[in-house]
Amino acid sequence: MAFTVIPGDDRMVTTTDWLTSRHGFSFGDHYDPTNTHFGALLAFNDEEVAAGAGFDLHHHQESEIVTWVVSGTLVHRDSAGHSGVLYPGLVQRMSAGTGVEHSERNDSWPELAGSGTEPVHYVQMWLMPDRHGLTPSYDQADVADQLSTGELVAVASGDPDRGAAISLANAGATLYAARLRAGGTVELPAARFTHLFVVDGQAAVTVDGEPAPLDAGDAVRAVDADLMSVTSSAGAEILVWSMATGLGGS
Repeated sequence: MAFTVIPGDDRMVTTTDWLTSRHGFSFGDHYDPTNTHFGALLAFNDEEVAAGAGFDLHHHQESEIVTWVVSGTLVHRDSAGHSGVLYPGLVQRMSAGTGVEHSERNDSWPELAGSGTEPVHYVQMWLMPDRHGLTPSYDQADVADQLSTGELVAVASGDPDRGAAISLANAGATLYAARLRAGGTVELPAARFTHLFVVDGQAAVTVDGEPAPLDAGDAVRAVDADLMSVTSSAGAEILVWSMATGLGGS
């Protein structure tokens, strides 16, 4: 097993007067030929957007885009007629398929009091689909009750046997989330590619007994991993991609 820790402080960062975006892989003006993807993951952006600001309509195609809000709220609208408000504990997927435009803004939502009034912190992940030419689609699900158990929850997957909250157009990819309690442990499944990201928790997470604990923003990439044990000393939230193949079926 090849096991690599990526410190959060090593990520490339894009900043504007309303956005701070920390990139797990090459993105936008930031290009590193040694860090363009991992497995089927094409982008992994940890973003903060000011109230009343955000990304206006822009185009995507042939990508699975999964969004996870850490704090605050985010409003989604797209050219296929889908709209919704994202908040902590809710997972959202947009399949861009043959092409779609969407906006993501930290605006108010009429049915959710207090929305759009504080900065929103969210993680957005782009995944390569294994089927192309699909009609654009959208789904979201609230998984807060499942997360309250402290166990590993399959929140998005293309594998019908995983029983995830929402589906993906990639049969070999599953996104898990967990809100670990203090002293809690979860077991990650064996996979060709495993990508773990610490969403929240300071010096709180250890993986397979590694002596150095992980902070919020840190990531682990493992290739050909057997079962991996993740323990939190003080409580933490993690996101884990388990992928059977990389780009081009590698």
